[in-house]
Amino acid sequence: MLDEAQTNILAETFRLMGDPSRLRILLACLEEPHSVGEIAASLQLSPSLVSHHLRLLRAARILRPERHGKQVFYVAADQHVRSVLADMVAHVREPAATARQVA
Repeated sequence: MLDEAQTNILAETFRLMGDPSRLRILLACLEEPHSVGEIAASLQLSPSLVSHHLRLLRAARILRPERHGKQVFYVAADQHVRSVLADMVAHVREPAATARQVA
């Protein structure tokens, strides 16, 4: 069981992932590191908006930075983050009929 502080942290983590732009950024960084510019270009977002979202995701320990020379790349913080998102992506992709059969 989680204590109150841990429950609040978990709720905040889910709140951060609930924003569509942040979720798209997370999904882009799931398997391999990407720079702010790469993320902005691939998602058609401004670099400043991507930087803002990355700052929040990094503070929540959802993404982690990797420095390569002068450039910083972002990737999923750990296997826990990858697993949660991969499982939810698989869940969303399930046909609705399959979901009803299980219930």
